[in-house]
Amino acid sequence: MDCKRKNTGAGVSFVNKVPSLPYYKIIYALQRDGWTVVRQRGSHIRLQKREGDKVLKLTVPAHQPVKRSTLAHILKQARIDVGRFLKLL
Repeated sequence: MDCKRKNTGAGVSFVNKVPSLPYYKIIYALQRDGWTVVRQRGSHIRLQKREGDKVLKLTVPAHQPVKRSTLAHILKQARIDVGRFLKLL
């Protein structure tokens, strides 16, 4: 697990760093969190998850590797923090 030290003024804490991963590992982790692959069109895989009365949707590009910034946006849309995501891998 990649971590970097961050000085918050009140001490030092560790902040998880978003990894660069191939798309199939991201899909696997999201499926373990309850996401379902709905369809694939070209190099984009569409997933969805029912949360209460809402249906959350997100798209994962079938890239190897998926850029760290792209993965950060995917995790934000999925409402998953980096630490929890790393445990799902």
